[in-house]
Formats: sequence, structure tokens, C-alpha cells
Amino acid sequence: MNRRYILAIDQGTTGSRAMIVDAKGKILSSAYKEFPQIYPMPGWVEHDPDVIWDTTLDVMKQAMDKAGTGGDNIKAIGITNQRETTVLWDRNTLRPIGNAIVWQCRRSSSICDDLKRQGLSPLFQEKTGLVIDAYFSATKIKWMLDNIPGARKRARTGEIAFGTIDSWLITKLTRGKVHVTDYTNASRTLIFNIHEKQWDSELLRVFDIPIEMLPRVVPSSGVVGQTDPGLLGSAIPIAGIAGDQQAALFGQACFDQGQVKNTYGTGCFMLLNLGDKKVVPKNGLLLTLACNIEGKPCYALEGSVFIAGAVVQWLRDALGLIESAPQSQEIAMLVEDTGGVYLVPAFAGLGAPYWDMYARGAITGITRSTTKAHIVRAALEGIAYQVKDLVQAFEETTGDTLTELRVDGGASRNNLLMQFQSDILGIPVERSSYIESTGMGAAFLAGLATGMWESGYDINALRTAESRFEPSITQGKRDQLYAGWLDAVERVRSGRDI
Repeated sequence: MNRRYILAIDQGTTGSRAMIVDAKGKILSSAYKEFPQIYPMPGWVEHDPDVIWDTTLDVMKQAMDKAGTGGDNIKAIGITNQRETTVLWDRNTLRPIGNAIVWQCRRSSSICDDLKRQGLSPLFQEKTGLVIDAYFSATKIKWMLDNIPGARKRARTGEIAFGTIDSWLITKLTRGKVHVTDYTNASRTLIFNIHEKQWDSELLRVFDIPIEMLPRVVPSSGVVGQTDPGLLGSAIPIAGIAGDQQAALFGQACFDQGQVKNTYGTGCFMLLNLGDKKVVPKNGLLLTLACNIEGKPCYALEGSVFIAGAVVQWLRDALGLIESAPQSQEIAMLVEDTGGVYLVPAFAGLGAPYWDMYARGAITGITRSTTKAHIVRAALEGIAYQVKDLVQAFEETTGDTLTELRVDGGASRNNLLMQFQSDILGIPVERSSYIESTGMGAAFLAGLATGMWESGYDINALRTAESRFEPSITQGKRDQLYAGWLDAVERVRSGRDI
């Protein structure tokens, strides 16, 4: 068999993508399919795990068909996934015991409030690098164990398994033979000690989560098992696993300490490679695990924006202001600026540096002359303002000034957004030739483990910049615009009147 391609799975919040990648880092084919979002009540977000699996398997087969290749030509599979989203399933039947609770879901906010009242915030930050928030997996696990009859008892006997989406897909790909996660995904659960690099027994007791239900934690680059041959026509090694943002950091070749990237997906996520250096996170930033040049664990500083590209979907699906995501640029360019309108997309609360679970979105500065073009432009600029919030938090935490931002993800295709991003930051923005850096990171990790590439230096040589955006406004204008944004944010913070 001539195994010469990598099959990369990028399982995201709104859809699943699969790509076939060759040794030169060229994407030979790609397939994508959206799946339904489930909103049982305000602030709750769910996915059907079986639908995630079905769409993922479907796009894998589509990508292979488009490339004209069979399973016997696939050297390895790399998986990257939406992080924190939580699935519980029956180990024997491989059937989920309920819908997956998505990372955006706020149903476990009261659990977080209780932990904070107990004064446990410093304990969690020290051990996990995270803040106590409904965003992370452990509060979702606890909610499911508390609310699904018999779930905790069955979990203690080993009948029920927990996994983030990577674990779920690997379990399905191997017909239940392999139950693992990697260090990057484990570091996002709120029950993994990132210093000892193992599940933390003290934190498990706090949540009353049985250790019997947890996956084995493995490196991001390395063979963990093989697919059932009946699925793709051949037994294929699964050799790369990373949470989406850590995969994007690797895909952007940010292997050196101090390199930073920002991914514009459903949310917005900025990661700074810290190498072996540890910092005390400030301003709502997180200390997390990422991958070094060898695919082994290293530390990274992370800032999270909950709603980025999702605000464009909202303009399309909920308001009907645009017919497609690319049209947002066309309509926004009908006006020179927002006319003083600011759109704060706090649909699921605010992430760093605010971490306000109860904030809600708002549009401010509307006048009689406001048009839909102003609102669409304000939505795009709102993404960039949130990234500026992150950059300022990064600089305050590290004491260093960022000189360049590497970007990727679907919304980074929007030239208007990228130019405004450079303008409001006052630094160059470099868009990678790999818009799908997340999937490429998964491919690179799998290829490293199976000899497609000898080292990260080979990968670095494959990456090129597709576009570079330079600042074009004055510092005075930049300060004026940002002050308006900060005022709008204050109006949506919990406990404040709009």
C-alpha cells in the first residue's frame, strides 16, 4: 500500500470538515457539512453527538472521493475539535446518554457561582490555569451527572464514559476500542492538573466526578489506535489530536516562545506560545497546554472571545440582513464607518478580559440615519475590538508588546475586517496561506507521528503568508474608536443599565 496522504478532521461548533493533505502541505480536497444547533432555552446550547459523528464520517468519505483516494492511501488521521463540548456515552452500546453540552452553553453558571462562593477560584487557577466558568467541561459533566437519572452511579461502575469531541470521534472510529484524549483537550476540562499533567483527584472530588469515566491522556502527536477497517475501507492509524486553537497554533508554525496567532471562527481565540515558561494569568487570560515543535506539551497563554464569526451567522440567519457570510464585507463597505454604532455580541456572556457570564449583547449609538450597512459594519468591527481587548490583556500579562499578529479561520477571509483589525491594533496583521490552519495543525501532528514530515522545521518551510495588512489610521483616531467600544461594553456588563 502506498500511504501518502493525511486525512485531517476539523470538527467545529457549527460543522464538520475533512481535508486530504499531501507531503507538500497541499490540500488536495476538502468537504464541509453544517449540522443543527439546539437551543432548549435561552443560554443553553446542545449538539446531537450522533449527528456530529454522521456528518464527520460523511465529510471524510466525501474528501476521499474528491481526491480520488481510498483508505489504503491514507497514512494517518489527525483530529482537531471544538473544545470543552461534553459528551457522555454508554461504553457498551456507544450511544450517548443525552445531547452534548456545547462550550457556549451557560446552564452550569449556578454551579460556577457556588464554587466561587466557596472561595475555590485560586485553587482552580493554580492547578488548571483556568478560571471557574461554565465554558469548561467539568461543570457540564457535573450538570449531566446531577440531572440524568442513574448517570453518576453508572459512571462509577465504568458503564458511562466522558469525552470531549476528540474522544467521542476516536471511540466511534475504533468501534469503542480506544478511549483517549490529548493534553491540549484535557487542559480545558477544569479537572486536569497542567503542572503534573494528570487528572487531579482533589478537583474530581469537588465536582463528584468518578475517575472511571475519564479518558486516558496521550501526547498530541503519536499513534493511539486504528480505525475500524469497515468504516473507510482500511485500518488507518489515528496519530494526531489537538483542541482546535492549539491545532491552529501548530498549523501557523508558532513553535517559538513569543509567537502569537488569532483564529477567527465561531469564537475568536488568541494563543501565545510560552514554551516551558509559566506565567500567572491576568485580566481573565488562561494558562493552557499547547504543542511544541515536536508535538509535545508546552505552555501557552490564551484569551477567548465567545462570539466572533457567529455574529455574522446571526446577521444572516436571525436578522436576515445578509444572504451569505461573504456578503457582510460587501454591505459593510457601502458606508465609510459605523456612524457611531457599536455592536457588542455578548450573546453567551463575555470572555477575556471580562469573564462576565451574565452580560448580554446590545447595539448602541443607533440614530434615525442608521442603516443595515452600519449595523453589519459594526458587527464586523465588534470582532476586531474584542481582539484588541485580548491584545491589551496579553501585553499587560507578559510585559511584552506584540509586533505582529498571525491570523486564520473563516472570518479572516474578510479583508475589511482584517484591515480594521490592523488599524485598531496599530500593528501588521499577517494572513496565512492556510486559512484552515486548524485542520492543517491536525494534519501536521499526525504526519509528524508517522514520518510524513521529519520535524517541525519541515512544516515551517511549508507555511507562507497570503496577505499582510498594515495600519492606516492615526493613534488619535484609534484611541477615539476604542474608547467608544469600551463605553459600549460597560453598558452590557451584568448589573449595568443599557
